[in-house]
Amino acid sequence: MEGKNDAMTGFRTALIALLLLTAALPAPALFAQSPAPTVPATTGFERRAAELPDLLEGRIAFADYFAPVFQQAVPEAQFKAIAANLVAQYGRPVAVVSTDAADARRGTVTLRFEKAVGTVALSVEAGPDRRVDGLRFQHFEVANDSFDRVAAELAALPGKTGFLVAEIDGNRIAPLASAHADTPFAVGSTFKLYVLDELAAQIAAGKHRWDEVAPLSHLSFSSAATAGWPKNTPVTLQTLANWMISVSDNGAADTLIHLLGREAVEARMRAAGNSDPSRNIPFLTTVEAFALKGNNFAAERAAFLAGDDEAQRALIDANKGRLILENVDGGSFGGKPRFIDSLEWFASPQDVARGLIDLKARGSEEAMAAMAINSGVGPIAAADWRYLGYKGGSELGVLSMSLLGQRKSDGKWFVVTASWNNPDGDAAAETINGLVTRLLALAAK
Repeated sequence: MEGKNDAMTGFRTALIALLLLTAALPAPALFAQSPAPTVPATTGFERRAAELPDLLEGRIAFADYFAPVFQQAVPEAQFKAIAANLVAQYGRPVAVVSTDAADARRGTVTLRFEKAVGTVALSVEAGPDRRVDGLRFQHFEVANDSFDRVAAELAALPGKTGFLVAEIDGNRIAPLASAHADTPFAVGSTFKLYVLDELAAQIAAGKHRWDEVAPLSHLSFSSAATAGWPKNTPVTLQTLANWMISVSDNGAADTLIHLLGREAVEARMRAAGNSDPSRNIPFLTTVEAFALKGNNFAAERAAFLAGDDEAQRALIDANKGRLILENVDGGSFGGKPRFIDSLEWFASPQDVARGLIDLKARGSEEAMAAMAINSGVGPIAAADWRYLGYKGGSELGVLSMSLLGQRKSDGKWFVVTASWNNPDGDAAAETINGLVTRLLALAAK
């Protein structure tokens, strides 16, 4: 699950795949080639690129560097936290190595840190101040990197972490590196892979079609595609699947769970090899989880957590008219993580690998295409892979990233998955993103 606004910070976006700090402009428009203008000796892009080290170390005022549209999308406190996490991972920014300008206003910057070299996409506004309206840290290369080095950095994070990098061949999982790979973690929206798997299975069985039109029957928070849409808007099942995976749309996910049947998704999860399926039974929709975590459902939450699978299912069924979007107490979700060890979706790194194997074996071009819409790590990290599918999950204190890839060099298939649970505070998206991207780069070798 992911969040809608500051009140719902506990359910943040699942698009942790990219440290995307782009303001209101969409990436394709922001970085599209345009007719080459007359470029002065020092362009706005070059000037702002040169200031990046000073910006990251706080020697340039946030409001002086960023355009209002960016400031609205990424508040100063959030940016400072991101910058601090980058410095913690890669050391101080040392110097701009090079710039590659598409025109006078946009391009990429190669930025050297003490421990790594980063690639940064940057865009400046057209106004006289040439303030930055788009900034994206795309990729980091760490000198002399290794699986052991990444494992140590994951282990040092607060809370608990686990990961698995493995070659897969049929049902065989051959680990290259791992830590706590059999430990269940809260994985947030990674659960949607089970929904996609069951959708593909039911379509293969002739129960549904990808082009079948269904109503958007269950609205939810953090619905990047369907936010504000009228209930029961007709959409195809393929559209719902694409939204659910690529932008982690919760309304699409909840609609599909109800369409396919909760128990059918549970059966698919068991068949796909989840090692502790009872922790995910009944298989909650995002709205049900939102509601039960809220202060206004404290009594129902206590009863739910105390019950076995049958009692929990009975409680959900008895309250299906109450556990809805209109009754979610958004004010409950500030501060510390809420019940991430008990009211969540759970899978170990090995479970995720088995789930991805099951989904791949389904042989559904549409399901595989849905996973590849958002590759999770950006074009530079994805360049070594013939195919790269991704799903992430996040909640306050929960981050998970999982990738299924076919290596260009030899056609072999790999799973890269990592989870971080911190019950005492937030888990930084840019930290797990950087570490998983490094694991993917090591697997590509």
